[in-house]
Amino acid sequence: MEEFKDYQNIKEMMVDLAKQIPNHLAFIKKIKENEYEEITYEKFVKQIYALGTALYEMGLKDTRIAIIGRNQYEWVLSHTCNMFGSNVSVPLDKELKYIELEESLIRSKAEAIIFDEKYLEGIKELQKNQKTALKKYICMSDIDGFDSVRKLVTKGEKLIKSGKKEFMNHQVDSHKMSILLFTSGTTSKSKAVMLSQRNITSNIYGMLQHEKFYDTDTNIAFLPYHHIFGSTCMYVMLAAKVKTVYCDGIRYIAKNFNEYHVSVFVGVPAILEALYKNIWKNIEKQGKTKLIKAIIKISNCLLKLHIDVRRKLFKPILDGLGGKLRFIVSGGAALDKEIEDGFRAFGIKVAQGYGLTETAPVIAAETFFKERSGTIGIPLPNVEVEIVKPDENGIGELRTKGPNIMLGYYEDEERTNEVLKDGWFYTGDLGYFDKQGFIHLTGRKKDMIVLKNGKKVFPEEIETLINRFEITKESFVYGKPENGDMNDLQVAVKIVYDKEKREELYPGKTEEEFFEIVWNEIKALNERFPAYKHIKALILTEEELIKTTTQKVKRQEELKKVLEETK
Repeated sequence: MEEFKDYQNIKEMMVDLAKQIPNHLAFIKKIKENEYEEITYEKFVKQIYALGTALYEMGLKDTRIAIIGRNQYEWVLSHTCNMFGSNVSVPLDKELKYIELEESLIRSKAEAIIFDEKYLEGIKELQKNQKTALKKYICMSDIDGFDSVRKLVTKGEKLIKSGKKEFMNHQVDSHKMSILLFTSGTTSKSKAVMLSQRNITSNIYGMLQHEKFYDTDTNIAFLPYHHIFGSTCMYVMLAAKVKTVYCDGIRYIAKNFNEYHVSVFVGVPAILEALYKNIWKNIEKQGKTKLIKAIIKISNCLLKLHIDVRRKLFKPILDGLGGKLRFIVSGGAALDKEIEDGFRAFGIKVAQGYGLTETAPVIAAETFFKERSGTIGIPLPNVEVEIVKPDENGIGELRTKGPNIMLGYYEDEERTNEVLKDGWFYTGDLGYFDKQGFIHLTGRKKDMIVLKNGKKVFPEEIETLINRFEITKESFVYGKPENGDMNDLQVAVKIVYDKEKREELYPGKTEEEFFEIVWNEIKALNERFPAYKHIKALILTEEELIKTTTQKVKRQEELKKVLEETK
């Protein structure tokens, strides 16, 4: 197996890589259509030094710098600059409403913000209201009235030439807080997670041993950088010598796959599901559904004989994804087993991972060499995982220990002590190990439905199957009180249906007729479960579920809403 260095901090890692492979491409930045800027490892480190030197000159040292914006090179440059210096990076969700943005800045005590020009209106509002500690406002692009990242890099280069070397010579403390990250949720309730650079580099080290990347790979940075999975994976790509490119937007993802010949894609299940459905939609348009399904069966039989011709057989399909896509990493939520198997059937490797912001983030993942659909794989080599108080089926809460575990929740000792005990982090997720050592997640501890007879129902298990209904956009399984008694629950589901699909499949059907059609599908699904798991009530709606900005369902808020509406 390839040897990887276990770096202690991001500066150590990047400086070493810039020495090893100075002219290797790290990023490709699109200036405009058909015009690109190539950033090598050496150029990247030089620009970090220049930006940091300029920030120090502005008085931004030993402080907190917030970053908000779309995925772009300037985001990485700014964040990594904070890693090299003594400043704490505060990545903010670009989907935050103004009031949440302001509250996050107040809570974090950030004294500067580096922002995308798309958020100029909100930035001007922040300046006007003056409720935050912000003193410096820096734009990722050149606009009137503000310092810009590019201008500061130019300024920093001149300062370095004049002998200013304080930033370059700064010694990084690998174990102190370097990143302050708000978890998903409304700002008043969200937790602020304190992470060190050692948390991040240990996770990079574990992931590099788990997966297989090549220095000829091209990664498209689609997962938001403000999400810890997105930013840690960004550093994984740099450590693996993988070139990173940027997406022009979700509508252009297929175009960008072709434009850059993307070979590695890190995404969330919702995006992977959309890509997969689009593949089959195109197959149906061509009238080749039966043919492709037959070829998949033949291909799977050949695989059992160790004959792999998938990428030749399905070349036209792969060409629609740029022709080079070979590896997908999925995280952030559970990936449907059918979709995971579906991509693999076409010859694309898939690794599903699992983790939390508090674990920087990856705890476990399927590896490039060891996979099992429907699981979250095995723990990273430098991470321990145990099941606490397993029941008769081996299901219990997952707890984990390793150098990736957060320092704690910012200014919240009580919450920190609830989840960190004797070096172990208690995830709040339920699951079990199978005989081969793969971890199966069954759901969140707080979302588990406990019936009157003591039986336990895990909503996510049922939702995965309901989401396969043709008309389903998303679903929410919950415990409905019998006659208002919260101690006597029955399994119920709220299905958000696809209006276009309904009109296509069931034109002219009344609400009652449509309900009966879906209810019959529910009854057929019930036959697959023991009686205690049977769904007893159904709500049909076009209205989307309440979600965080990372598109996770806010289960407690949704439950409250459903119970209010069905009183």
